[in-house]
Amino acid sequence: MKVLCTVKRVVDPYAKVGPLADGSGIDTAGAKFDINPFDEIAVEEAVRMKEADSSVHVSVVSIGGDECEEQLRKALAMGADDALLIETDDEMDSTVIAAELAALVQELSPDVVLMGKQATDDDNGQAGQMLAAKLGWPQATYAAKIVLGDGKATVTRETDTGEETLSLSLPCVITTDLRLNEPRYIPLPGIIKARGKPLERRPRATDAQPKTRVLSIESPPARPPGRVVESVDELVAALRDRGAI
Repeated sequence: MKVLCTVKRVVDPYAKVGPLADGSGIDTAGAKFDINPFDEIAVEEAVRMKEADSSVHVSVVSIGGDECEEQLRKALAMGADDALLIETDDEMDSTVIAAELAALVQELSPDVVLMGKQATDDDNGQAGQMLAAKLGWPQATYAAKIVLGDGKATVTRETDTGEETLSLSLPCVITTDLRLNEPRYIPLPGIIKARGKPLERRPRATDAQPKTRVLSIESPPARPPGRVVESVDELVAALRDRGAI
């Protein structure tokens, strides 16, 4: 069985960043980068599948510049078998990512594509659904539990009203949520071993163009200071003054 995982390079979600002075983007000078946390969960799940079944082959792919190699090497150190970097400096949105991944999936023919449900930089949460639509594959999003067997995937996902369990035929696309697992700590020998694993580089396979563009980026307005009230009546009056009730 072949499992393909996507890996996006993002600013460490715990780092504090702000917009550039001209509002054209995010100031990442000196910022630490890492694997998108939801993608890291997807890689961890794929590696666990491999540990449970030696016939599972795990590949990871990233789209971006040379700097993405660091994140791919981390995924290899976690236990992935090989990695692919689609090299580009082009502006991309979810539609372009989905188009590039669809072209790759049609070539590699994986049984399962595991992706993070969203990326912590733009929070779009669209690429997985768009990829499934382009491929015509069944999909399950926000997976909290995945069981593979008998040519199908059984996925438990959390919704606002409780848990939902889906049965999907393979091949399929699954996006992962936080509760699926906790990614492992990578010891030094694993990092060293990952340096010898294959990492292929190739150019983009499509000429897809973004359908969205960023006009400007700015910091949110400062939160107003809180106010201590002495009674429920005072609270209600304050809320009415603000038009909240």
